[in-house]
Amino acid sequence: MTRAPASAPTLARALSRPFWLVIGIACLVLGLLGSVLPLLPTTPFVLAAAFAFARSSPRLQAWLYRHPRLGPLITDWKDHGAIAPRAKKMAVAAMAAALLFSILGGVPLWLLLVQALVLGAVATFVLTRPDGPRAGRSSTRARAE
Repeated sequence: MTRAPASAPTLARALSRPFWLVIGIACLVLGLLGSVLPLLPTTPFVLAAAFAFARSSPRLQAWLYRHPRLGPLITDWKDHGAIAPRAKKMAVAAMAAALLFSILGGVPLWLLLVQALVLGAVATFVLTRPDGPRAGRSSTRARAE
C-alpha cells in the first residue's frame, strides 16, 4: 500500500475552503432574502451558512454567532435543537402559502399530493421541535411591558 503524502489532507482542506465559503455566502444571502420575502425560509439557510462557515472561515462563523438577530437562532438550534415559536409560525405559514399557490396555479393533483405530503412532514418536524430557552423569557418580557 502506498501512503498519501502528509500534505494531502491540508491540500484537500485548502481546496475545499473556497467551496464552503461560496456555499456559506450563498446560503446567508438566501437566508437574508428569506427574512423579507414571504415564501423563502430564513432559518434553514442561516443554519446551512453557519455549517459552511465552520468549514471555511472561522471569522465569518464567529460573526454569524455574534449577530444579534441570527446568532440566537443558530445557538438555539445547536444547543437545544430548538426553533423559536415565531419562526415556527412563519415556516408553517410559508408552507401553507406555497401549497395554496400550487393549488391556485393548477398544479396536477398527483404533484399536489406529493407536495402536501412533504410539506406536512416538514411542518410536523418543525412544530415538534422545542421552543428553546428564550421563548418563555420573551413572552414574559412582553407581558411585563
